[in-house]
Amino acid sequence: MRNVWLCYFWRMSFLKFQADQLFTGSEMLPSNNVLVCNQNGIVEEIIDELDAGGEIQKLHGILTPGFVNCHCHLELSHMKGLIPENTGLVNFVFSVVTQRHFPDDEIEAAIGTAENEMLANGIVAVGDISNNISTLKQKQFKKLQYYNFVESSGWLPNIAEQRFSRSKASFDAFSSVSPTSMVPHAPYSVSDNLWSLIKPYFQNKVVSIHNQETSFEDELFLQNSGDFVRMYQMMRLDTSFFAPSGKSSLQTYFHQLAAASQVLLVHNTFTKEADIEFVKKARPYNSAFYCLCVNANDYIERAVPPIDLFRRHNCNIVLGTDSLASNRSLSIADEMKTIHKNFPEIPLEELLKWATLNGATALKMEEMLGSFETGKKPGVVLLTGTEDDFSAARVERLL
Repeated sequence: MRNVWLCYFWRMSFLKFQADQLFTGSEMLPSNNVLVCNQNGIVEEIIDELDAGGEIQKLHGILTPGFVNCHCHLELSHMKGLIPENTGLVNFVFSVVTQRHFPDDEIEAAIGTAENEMLANGIVAVGDISNNISTLKQKQFKKLQYYNFVESSGWLPNIAEQRFSRSKASFDAFSSVSPTSMVPHAPYSVSDNLWSLIKPYFQNKVVSIHNQETSFEDELFLQNSGDFVRMYQMMRLDTSFFAPSGKSSLQTYFHQLAAASQVLLVHNTFTKEADIEFVKKARPYNSAFYCLCVNANDYIERAVPPIDLFRRHNCNIVLGTDSLASNRSLSIADEMKTIHKNFPEIPLEELLKWATLNGATALKMEEMLGSFETGKKPGVVLLTGTEDDFSAARVERLL
């Protein structure tokens, strides 16, 4: 009798969730499966409803692990709605550089509001870009798990030391809070001198870089032409030192990332098949990830990445939101909706894997996040309204 009582007590002390479908992080399971978590949100098991006992929370929709936002600029949250849509990347970048300076209290308040938006949208972890330490205070509350990407940028060789020193100070500050890498901003904003200073910090780290976000990026490296030349002129930069490589942007810089344990290529809006093949030859398959931020691409220049090309090459795809300066929301569900609208042939199961397990793996968080496996604490999210029209899907965070 005692054993029966103990078994009953054990079953009653856990949280049990059952829905129309259960996505584990890698596969979709039918409705007879029950997710069992302890009171702290740690997964115990997935069990058949006949063996799960009582007190099951029966829900309509899809149960999924919490989402991973692999690319965000939380520090730009105060710029929501400030930059008009469809200005093109060069005008957008120039606007960010010249208009981002606000009072500290306004920036701090916007960061807190934006983080709460991500929490409400079922996001549990973020790969966050940092050019300063304005997000440090919020991250110390540890409401979300962060991988900090401290960006270095500086196109002129003579400012490399100054820019590196500034990045190093931020790198040291964030490293005391959560995993942190020093990373290049983009191929068009990092000089050879700056590359040489930041490369030693890539060792055994995840390194992100804004990659081929516009067609002009390749034009710059192929023949020193295109809209980035105009951007340098707008910024009054003397670029006489620059000599084009005659190769695509990615094929010009990619060797610089050799020491990184994993590479996160972000945006990839104009990546070509030859570039994907180049990456395949340069790195092990499981160490290169392609981060899509489709709503930001639409916001800035009405462009969509070649997702069918990445799928055809079996690339590791993850999702990001970019910033509120370039997006209408910080919601991975909204990113999936836009992809579904443009590529309706992609199974929901595949989209969810990009948003969960793939994202956790890209940020080296897969031991705790991304899937419903015993011992993990991945968060529990319910997607509702997905049965007939995914564009109407809603997110409810359960744990």
